[in-house]
Amino acid sequence: MTSRPPPRPAAKSYDGEGIVVGFDAHRCLHAAECVRGLPAVFDVGRRPWVQPDNAPADEVAEVIHRCPSGALQYHRTDGMPDEVPDAPTHVSLHADGVLHVRGDLEVATPYGPRHETRVMLCGCGATADTPYCDHSGPCAGHG
Repeated sequence: MTSRPPPRPAAKSYDGEGIVVGFDAHRCLHAAECVRGLPAVFDVGRRPWVQPDNAPADEVAEVIHRCPSGALQYHRTDGMPDEVPDAPTHVSLHADGVLHVRGDLEVATPYGPRHETRVMLCGCGATADTPYCDHSGPCAGHG
C-alpha cells in the first residue's frame, strides 16, 4: 500500500469587493512584485497583509498576474473573468536552476494534478514543495 503525503493546507484567502485573493505561502519566493506593484493592497508589515479593497479589482488582478511563482492567485466575483493564461505557454530556465513557466498548465503534484497559470518549478530536485521551487536545495546559493 502506497502512503500519500498529508494534504497541503489551503491557501489563505482575502475577500474584497469584486475579487478574492488567494495566497499560498509555501510557493512564495519573495519576488516582491506585489508589494512594489500595489503597496496599498500588499503590505507585509500590516495584518492582514493583503487588503484587496484598497485598490480597484482590475489593478489588484494586474499586479497578481506579475507574481512569477503563482503564490498569489485571484478569483473575480464581479462578473469579470478570472486570470487568462498566457498563450503560447512560455518556459524559461533561470541561472539558479528554477524553471519559470506561464500558460495553461496542469502540474503533477504529490496531491494530484493542479491547474496553474504561473509556476516556478524546481530544477535541482531538492525542494520540500515538489514540484515547486522553495530554494531549499543547491539553488538557494544563487539568490
